[in-house]
Amino acid sequence: MTGDWRMDRIGTALRGENPTVLRRLTAGFAVIGDVQFLPGYSVLLVDEPDVRRLSDLPRAKRLSFLSDMDQLGEAVERVCRRLDPAFRRVNLEILGNTDAFLHAHVWPRFEWEPADVVSKPVWLYPRERWSDEQSRLGPQHDALRDAISDELDRLRSVA
Repeated sequence: MTGDWRMDRIGTALRGENPTVLRRLTAGFAVIGDVQFLPGYSVLLVDEPDVRRLSDLPRAKRLSFLSDMDQLGEAVERVCRRLDPAFRRVNLEILGNTDAFLHAHVWPRFEWEPADVVSKPVWLYPRERWSDEQSRLGPQHDALRDAISDELDRLRSVA
């Protein structure tokens, strides 16, 4: 994956040019993470580029964003549970310390993670894990992308 879409993740999603988009949801975009050292890592991007924090949204849209986050979290959980018997749980985080726009991280966690980080925030993983070529998003993740997208479709059809 190349190009400058990373410099404007929300704008490129709105224009249909962001290659990580899985699905358009009510208040944002479900995207698969750039790194996959924890397979299934996904992010919910708000659909308004100037929104910096959850409290910037009107209450109804805020609740829609949180509902979308819940839906993406459930989709990732269902897929990861099916694909890996060592799946433990999903962690949901709204941080905003690095990227100023509103977004929510959906981190699957697994029993096979190293003992020194399995019970800690993923941000404590060694720096090299974040830039490791093997975990960079690519064609090897297409089946995972499809599974999460399909699960989002299933969840939305029963809502």
